[in-house]
Amino acid sequence: MLTAVRQHTDNQPELALVLGSGLGALADEVDDAVAIPTSVLPGYPQSTVEGHAGKLVFGTLEGRKVLFIQGRVHLYEGHSPRALGVPVRLAHALGARHLILTNAAGGLNPDWSPGTLMLITDHINMAMTSPLAGPVEEGEVRFPDMSSAYDSEWMENAKNLAVRRNLTVQQGVYLWTAGPSYETPAEINFFRRIGADAVGMSTVPEAIQAAALGIKVLGISTITNLAAGLHGTSLNHDEVLEVGSEVREHLAAWVRAIVAVPLPAV
Repeated sequence: MLTAVRQHTDNQPELALVLGSGLGALADEVDDAVAIPTSVLPGYPQSTVEGHAGKLVFGTLEGRKVLFIQGRVHLYEGHSPRALGVPVRLAHALGARHLILTNAAGGLNPDWSPGTLMLITDHINMAMTSPLAGPVEEGEVRFPDMSSAYDSEWMENAKNLAVRRNLTVQQGVYLWTAGPSYETPAEINFFRRIGADAVGMSTVPEAIQAAALGIKVLGISTITNLAAGLHGTSLNHDEVLEVGSEVREHLAAWVRAIVAVPLPAV
């Protein structure tokens, strides 16, 4: 897989960014872009979800070499837990030691409206599986410490950058479910009671894989809807994409600012 990428580009990214539902257009911000369809990479799992283009986009953003991952995959698509870590393992092999994870999530805080941006402070793994199951890859830690899965220094820097841009940002805990069905009101009530602020079907396996490789992680959720039982309407994926589109400009500008400043030391 690494050899196949090198046939298309010699870019050695410092930073990788995984783009969530409806946020793939952020990759359009890259200068000197080289896009590689993930379908040409042997062993790369393929995404089947609308809003996930199935591409790797290499280029320069704010003077920094970056890799945008538009090929996020999910457990509910039928992939093995181990396959969910492939994009992060590839980014590490290419040289990236920093990772920004974005996602669209359901909000569990009734005071947050759709369009709220949330820095992920921690996560809860309710899918009860891991991309690390199986043989230990070279460079990985068998039992990674997850007490600081999301880098506190990077988070503080990102929050300060949001304040300077007059952008309101919340902080909270993200909970991962296997999907693909949305959660029941009873499940949402339970998740709120155990400390979750947002719920979604991605991100956590990528953060776990990053921890095993010593990659610094910053997580950002876009709250696209209130979760089941917290409002009077039904949930659908079109709503996720619509709200993601509405906040795209603010999120893109914020991410640009985050990329432009010095990255935390590894």
